Amino acid sequence: MDFGTYIRGRREALAAERIRDGVPEFSLRGVARKLGIEASHLSKVELGKVQPGDLMIAKLAEILGEDFDTLMLLAGRVSPELQQVVGARPKLFAELIRELRNAPDKAILRLVREVRDGQW
Repeated sequence: MDFGTYIRGRREALAAERIRDGVPEFSLRGVARKLGIEASHLSKVELGKVQPGDLMIAKLAEILGEDFDTLMLLAGRVSPELQQVVGARPKLFAELIRELRNAPDKAILRLVREVRDGQW
């Protein structure tokens, strides 16, 4: 999935949830207003016609309740924090990512929990 499609889907899902409450804050115009840009520009980002900058991605992550690193990856970029982490051991991380390429989500989540909880 590409960045624009993901953002649009997330924004529309939030808009549908909130519209029931009568709050249009996640409409195209509402989100554009929060970003400080024109709605037409946000529309172009969602359609993949314009690439967002890192600052816009950070603001969208905050507004939509999404993870910044995830949105950066969807936009074809790697955040400075992840660059630093991977850059410290590039060969190991490259091998790990290749090995996880076909692993089921359940196995990856189990691995993440084990590492996070220090159970390895």
